[in-house]
Amino acid sequence: MSPLLEVERVVKSFDGVRAVNDCSLQVQPGTITGLIGPNGAGKTTLFNLVTGFLKPSSGRIIFKDERIDGLPPHRIFRRGIVRTFQIPRELKQMTVLENLMLVPAEQRGEKLWNPLFFSFRVARQEREIRDKALDILEFVDLWHLRDEYAANVSSGQKKLLELARTLMADPEMILLDEPGAGVNPTLMRKLVHNIEQLCHGKGITFFLIEHDMDLVTRLCNPIIVMSNGEKLAEGPPEEVKSDERVLEAYLGSQYR
Repeated sequence: MSPLLEVERVVKSFDGVRAVNDCSLQVQPGTITGLIGPNGAGKTTLFNLVTGFLKPSSGRIIFKDERIDGLPPHRIFRRGIVRTFQIPRELKQMTVLENLMLVPAEQRGEKLWNPLFFSFRVARQEREIRDKALDILEFVDLWHLRDEYAANVSSGQKKLLELARTLMADPEMILLDEPGAGVNPTLMRKLVHNIEQLCHGKGITFFLIEHDMDLVTRLCNPIIVMSNGEKLAEGPPEEVKSDERVLEAYLGSQYR
């Protein structure tokens, strides 16, 4: 099976400092792949390169056998890659439901003449989007907060909201940047369950950055380790946890 995502010898430099240094890795379709490493290893920079927020200094990024390096974020989004951020970027003064309904691209109501001359089509599409958003909110257990302003929900619920927003785009691949940060154990169980259901039930591929090793080893296979901008190791959780290079670079004595 061909990789869904390929990163080939990618370099990203900032004023002569290489945040990503000749990095190569692959993400297979239908997997939950973890990306771990110490702070400053280049993980978030790599996510920004894959999603078009940064352009690589050199190297290639391939998604579904087509190069995407250098494309703007909106074009990569339309190809089926969506992401969340380490700090949620919800639209605070809009409701939870409205946050989801804004996601689908090319809505008829966005064009000035459509509401004037084709209002029935606009209304029909809006009903379809609303129904889809409500179904997704029920799936992530946020339906009861649908009319709450996004600013008022808890940090853990904002992580679930971020996941819900990605699902409105019908993605093939979701990149999650520290989904477990600031999430209480109850909401974490829901988040893990949702990710597993989406991967194994709907075939969505996940690539996630996480520092919580218990979460990573429970959820991800394989795990990729970055250090100093490079891929240091890759393999199943138990293999990665016992790799001396990983222990030295990141995991520490608690796993020795």
